[in-house]
This record gives sequence, C-alpha cells and structure tokens, in this order.
Amino acid sequence: MDLTLQKNIFISFFRTGMLGFGGGPSTIPLVHKEVVETYKWMTDEEFGDVLAIGNTLPGPIMTKMAGYIGYRVGGVLGLINALAAAVFPTVLIMISLIGVLIAYRDSPIVQGMTQAIAPVVGVMLFVLAYSFIKKSKEALGWKIAILLGAISLVTYVWLNWHPAILIGALIIYSIVGKHKQTS
Repeated sequence: MDLTLQKNIFISFFRTGMLGFGGGPSTIPLVHKEVVETYKWMTDEEFGDVLAIGNTLPGPIMTKMAGYIGYRVGGVLGLINALAAAVFPTVLIMISLIGVLIAYRDSPIVQGMTQAIAPVVGVMLFVLAYSFIKKSKEALGWKIAILLGAISLVTYVWLNWHPAILIGALIIYSIVGKHKQTS
C-alpha cells in the first residue's frame, strides 16, 4: 500500500470538493486540473472518456469520477479514499453553512456571491471545452471535429436530445470510424 499515493488521492479530491462550488459543472475542470495536470494520473483523452461515460450514468458526476479515478489509480482503497475526500467537504460545508445561508439568503451580499460564481464556472468550462476541441482537431481534423460539434450542438440545444444519446451515437461513430480506418 502506497501511503503517498493515497494521501495524494485524498488531497486532490478534497481540494476539488472544497473549491467546486455549485456541483458538477464547476468540479469537472478542477478534477481535470488535479488528475491530468497536477498528478498526471490520466491523459486528456482518458479524462474525456471518463467524463463521457460518467455523464451517461445517473448521479453526481463528481462522485462517479472520484470513484473511478480513485479505483484506477489506487485500487479499492483509492476508490474509498477518493469518494470520502470528494463527499467530505460538501458534508462539512452543508453542516456549517446551511444555517447561515438560510438566515441570510435574501441578503444582497449572499446573492452577489452566488451570482459572481457563475461567470467563473463558465470560463472554467470554456477552457476545458477548448482543450477538448484542440484534442479532437488533432485526432479527427478540423472538418470532422467541427461537423461533430455542430451536430452535437443542434441535437442537444435545439432538438433537446439527452446527452446520453449523443454520447452513445459518438461512441458508435468512433467504433465504426476506427473500423473503417483500419480496414
């Protein structure tokens, strides 16, 4: 058992849980930063795969990603460690701040704080999406990457398809596309 690895798993997911205000969308770039950039446990491509699969399953994305990545990096102990680290900050914050937030929810200061976080989360998601687009361009070329992005945008935003349908279709496309390339 590698105690340093387990400590790093705990620290990375605890830090993500503490800073990931607002749930899933704000935690994804933070998990990416820890897992891909800081500890280099995964590549961008592997992280994208984990994110895609995690989005198709029910439940909070942070716990699904923590569980999978913790298991992959540190086995069963890593899974338990990562899940505990991801959930523990939320429990602490909920217990300590819920009374204060309820008492002052109509306060302009509290409303301003929550409204100020939205643009920051938007920028973090944009940066993550941009890095995925660059990786797609390298793997597929601009034409296919833009075409698949446009189709995804239309089906998700305007046709209101569930993301799992898009992800499933893109997985099938990648399997068929790779099969055609190797044949």
